Amino acid sequence: MDPNQKDTAIDTNLGATITLQEFLATTGGLTLEERQRIVDQALVLIEQFYAHLPLKRAMYAVDPIQRLKLLKYRLSTIPERRLPDEQQLPDERRFHDEMISIFTQLRDLHTNYLLPDPFRSMTASLPLRIKEFIEGDERRYLVTDVAPDLGDPHFEPGVVVTHWNGIPMDRAVELNADRQAGSNPYARHAQGVDTMTARYMGLSAPPDEQWVDLNYIAADGQQREISIGWLVFEPDLSVTAVDPNSAENHLARTLGIDVQTENIRRTRKILFAPEEMEIERQVNTAFQASGDLEPGDAGLDPSMVGVSAFPDKLQFRSVSTSHREFGYMRIQSFNVDDADGFVSEVVRIAGLLPQNGLIIDVRGNGGGNILAGERLLQLFTPRKIDPERLHFINTPLTLELCRRFSDLEVWRESIAQAVETATAFSDGFPIVPDEDENCNRIGQRYHGPVLLITNGLCYSTTDIFAAGWQDHAIGPILGVDGNTGAGGANVWTHDLLLQLLPEENSPMQPLPKGASFRVAIRRTSRVGERSGDPLEDLGVVPDEIHRMTRNDLLNRNKDLIEHAATMLADLPVYALAVEVLTLRNRTARVSATTENISRLDAYLDDRPRLTFDVEDNVTEFELPVPLSGEHVLELRGFDGDQLVASKRIEV
Repeated sequence: MDPNQKDTAIDTNLGATITLQEFLATTGGLTLEERQRIVDQALVLIEQFYAHLPLKRAMYAVDPIQRLKLLKYRLSTIPERRLPDEQQLPDERRFHDEMISIFTQLRDLHTNYLLPDPFRSMTASLPLRIKEFIEGDERRYLVTDVAPDLGDPHFEPGVVVTHWNGIPMDRAVELNADRQAGSNPYARHAQGVDTMTARYMGLSAPPDEQWVDLNYIAADGQQREISIGWLVFEPDLSVTAVDPNSAENHLARTLGIDVQTENIRRTRKILFAPEEMEIERQVNTAFQASGDLEPGDAGLDPSMVGVSAFPDKLQFRSVSTSHREFGYMRIQSFNVDDADGFVSEVVRIAGLLPQNGLIIDVRGNGGGNILAGERLLQLFTPRKIDPERLHFINTPLTLELCRRFSDLEVWRESIAQAVETATAFSDGFPIVPDEDENCNRIGQRYHGPVLLITNGLCYSTTDIFAAGWQDHAIGPILGVDGNTGAGGANVWTHDLLLQLLPEENSPMQPLPKGASFRVAIRRTSRVGERSGDPLEDLGVVPDEIHRMTRNDLLNRNKDLIEHAATMLADLPVYALAVEVLTLRNRTARVSATTENISRLDAYLDDRPRLTFDVEDNVTEFELPVPLSGEHVLELRGFDGDQLVASKRIEV
């Protein structure tokens, strides 16, 4: 069997796709000086900006600065070795491998060496996807997606892979997991499974093998074998994503994202869900034409009524369970360039779903815009949201950044004091000014019980979202793994820092051939009962664990959703709907519909005005309102002495 010949057949279906062998023939070309500059810039980033350096040194006994200095020394001595011309430079692949290894040892998916072109924009993928399920006490690996024209009619979704290049599948995943930078064993294993069949080559070395031999159990129960070649192509990016390198866009400074997970997610969508790509294209076209998007827009196909305005990020449906019907919302990514628009869309979707319970599934969400994640929390709780705190490491360059930019000014004093106090980190503050207000501006919009589903691929903004969910006791967390990815940071790129510190004598210097870095520049600490605890490496531990089943993988997470429904069914359902019936003569006549609420407190512009006992049904009352300006009425509902619901409206 010739894997390269097989690739040619697949290529006709996937567009601009080449084999791994063809791609590798186009790589190479870094000079000695270019490699030295890459190492020098890595030292600047790690020594001056890397917020987790003390933590990583303590937890993993690593010294990235010394390793970089050794690499720099070895590069500087190459001309003195007087080797033949063809041996003057070490193999470029080995240089990249050493840089990748230095950063991987940090166990930080935020802080990466981005390989130069053509690696930076390319992904290597097998034309299949493998997921893990548990059978008895044994992990097994099932093929969930297959590209057409592989030449083997027996290799189809549902087959179980037993061996990878002759290695038992569980051992092959374990070996691959050890090459990943996950912050805990659960995260590394989840990354190990996820990257078995897809490798973003901007962050990881190309596959060593040009094709893979798989042994599998077919639907007829027979053991079979197939050889499949790696393909290389460039996935297109979501049009609603934030450009991480834009100094003009303040959102570039608010990102927290695992770019490998996000890149692989987009790759698989292109490979295995062309119908979803078409929906995304139609929605984006309609939005660009109208500047707005509502269900049933004339610009959309009629079959797409009910599709999200962010189809790449949000999917939703009602799910029937043995308990009752619940709402189900999948948040694939927080990487959006309009945080408030994203929150508004979630409000709209939540209103379309059953109001007696909502499952929010963030598995595989590598993060994105931190503002979008944190502002979403208010929709599901009557409690005031306290944003996570962010801290710079105290260095001359972080102080310089905080002196230059007004949105960073609040950190300046504590960094400057570090000269006297010798503390490692600045004080902690919300990520942008006024974020305390922004995280509470809308208030609760969904009053039924809510549950969050996580796994080891939840990272960065999604870690922050899950931590906020837990810190504010919004609802239970059901984990497919025993922890989230544990990535607690705001990440900036080398390209962004280069624009923010542009002087000729700046330590930030341009990098050759598209090479770059990402760095965790601000660490996050938690609030509430876990106030001050770092999120990095510790992550968010769920309340219960669900082991994925074969039925989950083949039937849209049926057992997982049933497990979530069992947890939700035990929680009380509250309802609070508020309407201003009339507003005249400085008096508002208000109608409140309640369920399982015994007391209502009325606030106007955050000042208490009325309190009264209620029963399930409609309660009407009058409230004096000043004539001038706009005002915010908030009703807070209590079950006994416990705050269980709230609603804010403008009057």
